[in-house]
Amino acid sequence: MSWELLYAVVIVLVIVQRLTELVVSARNVGRLRARGGVEFGADLYPWMVALHVGFLSSCIAEPWFLGRPIRPPLATAMLVVFGVGMGLRVWTLATLGDRWTTRVIVVPGEVPVTTGPYRFLKHPNYLAVGLEIFAIPMIHTAWLTAFAFSMVNAAVLRIRIRDEERALTSLTMWGRAFGQSVRGQP
Repeated sequence: MSWELLYAVVIVLVIVQRLTELVVSARNVGRLRARGGVEFGADLYPWMVALHVGFLSSCIAEPWFLGRPIRPPLATAMLVVFGVGMGLRVWTLATLGDRWTTRVIVVPGEVPVTTGPYRFLKHPNYLAVGLEIFAIPMIHTAWLTAFAFSMVNAAVLRIRIRDEERALTSLTMWGRAFGQSVRGQP
């Protein structure tokens, strides 16, 4: 298989994965709302969708229009980073089960998830996405896409993480589960 074909397969697989995740997320959103789930940061959601659509489009456009070559040593290293990100992403989604969505929806009073990757990280899915956003375009040396979307993703995640932590600390014992004070309480 040529490197170009491998890159195309990666892009198609990621698109299929993201579309599948939207279906799973919609199902889980319904379940969470049925249990009294409250959404936070809904106004950021369209920007996150635009980020991911723009990112995947740019992963295709930059190599095509700017003639980016594939450098096998770099491509190999970035495939490994991508694989690590995907592994962490799958582990996170499996750990959260029906609590996972592409939105921030929290059921008041639920016990926070502290197993799986959450034993080590507060936001493992965001690390996984960050690894993917950098690694996927770098497989095809699309460095403009890798750096620009990594910066935009970091800015969006800064807001998203603030919203998520606000939701979790106000509706669950999340802060205590992660060794933090909740609303100034030790």
